[in-house]
Amino acid sequence: MSQTLDTTLLIIGGGPGGYVAAIRAGQLGIPTVLVEGQALGGTCLNIGCIPSKALIHVAEQFHQTARFAGQSPLGISVDTPRLDIGQSVAWKDGIVDRLTTGVAALLKKHGVKVIHGWAKVLDGKQVEVDGQRIQCEHLLLATGSNSVELPMLPLGGPVISSTEALAPKALPKHLVVVGGGYIGLELGIAYRKLGAQVSVVEARERILPTYDSELTAPVAESLKKLGIALHLGHSVEGYESGCLLASDGQGGQLRLEADRVLVAVGRRPRTQGFNLECLDLKMNGAAIAIDERCQTSMRNVWAIGDVAGEPMLAHRAMAQGEMVAEIIAGKTRRFEPAAIAAVCFTDPEVVVAGKTPEQASQQGLDCIVAQFPFAANGRAMSLESKSGFVRVVARRDNHLIVGWQAVGVAVSELSTAFAQSLEMGARLEDVAGTIHAHPTLGEAVQEAALRALGHALHI
Repeated sequence: MSQTLDTTLLIIGGGPGGYVAAIRAGQLGIPTVLVEGQALGGTCLNIGCIPSKALIHVAEQFHQTARFAGQSPLGISVDTPRLDIGQSVAWKDGIVDRLTTGVAALLKKHGVKVIHGWAKVLDGKQVEVDGQRIQCEHLLLATGSNSVELPMLPLGGPVISSTEALAPKALPKHLVVVGGGYIGLELGIAYRKLGAQVSVVEARERILPTYDSELTAPVAESLKKLGIALHLGHSVEGYESGCLLASDGQGGQLRLEADRVLVAVGRRPRTQGFNLECLDLKMNGAAIAIDERCQTSMRNVWAIGDVAGEPMLAHRAMAQGEMVAEIIAGKTRRFEPAAIAAVCFTDPEVVVAGKTPEQASQQGLDCIVAQFPFAANGRAMSLESKSGFVRVVARRDNHLIVGWQAVGVAVSELSTAFAQSLEMGARLEDVAGTIHAHPTLGEAVQEAALRALGHALHI
């Protein structure tokens, strides 16, 4: 065995949490080693957030071009559009490559030693990678998550995960998506806009079950308009002879011919495969339990991102990684965000930040709830998208804003304003009194606050 390598901070996992922690540690002068068994950037950059948004963009462009082959209200006409999915995937891969190359350059710039290989934890101070032993003062676990697999639908052949769905060699004639959550719907909508027939099978009684029905109604209407078939309240039983089999639990059977089945029923923390069990850490269900500093039950062993449970969001992992690096450098930090915005990149998009009306009520808060429809927003009209709204939730006694929700075209870009207002403790008067640029979708944010105060200007 080669000589032991000593470092102050050892990070397992080079995804958004791990690489941000490494970069910040390097900036603070902390000797850092980062171990990654696959590509830098983790799920997010390689087979998740970034490639999925790239594919969604391709699908939207093709969908709009197909519209212009017929009678367009905009007065635009084109010949029948053609899709080269191989070129589309290559374009998407180019974006991924530029981003992952950029991450590698940043790590090098800040003096982080990157070791490519699979880590095996020996104890809280030692890790082995391909025969190389690394000793550290601090061990940071940033191993991310895996797609949940279904025993009755083993992956392989026509049954695929989101990883394969993001790199199609050809489009299926009929894609059946198992799971009506954000991953399944984002990819299902993209495939439909690319020209495939798409059906969604969901065990619960509605799509996007973690969001309230008022928010998801415009998405359901869009699915209907796109021609995506929904089979709600159906549990999958298997796939045989080219057909997906499902049951409604009351004797009704569903049989869908499909040449591709996408399993998108969620993700679970990646706690297997690197000998984590030797640490005997306290767990929180399937995730590693952490405190408000992201410290585990073992001193100087930290965990961030998906491996530490919900919400499994890249921006949460990044914030935690930065914080842990600063704590190790001697700074006083706690992870206590007022809100972490969650975005669903469906058509239309959905954003939730802070408390929903239902959550506020459950916590005994007497709140004002007001919303402003995009049907009354000039910018939304000019984008040919009038469905959806912005909703604000604020305490009745002092007008402190405790939550924002929105559904509509491009509302993902409003998530920053939502999170910032919550983090800064804004009141309705603060947002209502801020001059918002015209014409923008952001005006709906101001109008929602004005409506909550009882004097909306444009409705």
